Amino acid sequence: MPMHAIDFGRPIPLFPLGGVSLMPHAMSRFHIFEPRYRQMVEHVLAAGKGDLERADPIALAVLDPVHTDGATTSIREVACIGRITRLERYPDGRFDLVVHGVSRARIDELDQPEADRLYLRAWMRPIDESAPGPAMPEARRTISGLLRGPRLARLSQGEFARQLTANEQVPTQALIDLIAFVVFSDQGLRYRVLADADCRSRAATVTRELQELDRLVELVDRQEPGAWPKGLSWN
Repeated sequence: MPMHAIDFGRPIPLFPLGGVSLMPHAMSRFHIFEPRYRQMVEHVLAAGKGDLERADPIALAVLDPVHTDGATTSIREVACIGRITRLERYPDGRFDLVVHGVSRARIDELDQPEADRLYLRAWMRPIDESAPGPAMPEARRTISGLLRGPRLARLSQGEFARQLTANEQVPTQALIDLIAFVVFSDQGLRYRVLADADCRSRAATVTRELQELDRLVELVDRQEPGAWPKGLSWN
């Protein structure tokens, strides 16, 4: 079974987290220790009978901070579906996982825990484009120019981002998701990119955010040290 093939004809296990912890094309590490999610991983792996490429997918869902409190949990409607590409199992039942994001999808209906199943599942439908998207060369050039400029070149993930833009084997659609994931930490922005089904719109969002970041760094660079608040610098 190809890594990208997802069976949307049955419910998909949900792993809800406080922010966007996975984006299509990206990879993330997770430490699984809660009993319900350890059971989830066991069930996912059992479906593949030891073959990770045949194991069931996991949907990395996003908790809604507005409607989640100590008594109730609310999940935002778009999640990233991923597949486990690497794992380490500990004797006490915990796991370390590497999960590869393969598809953005909308949650249509939650399948609550029942009987012996401790974790949520959901009926979902894909919202990614079904065919390769447009090349968007202008967006790629603009993003590359910003990341190679004197200001954004100082980003902690700047070198990795520049390598992505220079690699012609990375499609622009994938590049947009990866830049949003590795450069920006703002969870609201990450979710907007994840939830947006239009690749041109995602490209415009990431471009605007990079331009705004570049502008802010330029403003900070103009500040004389004497204008800095006492004991602080414009980092």
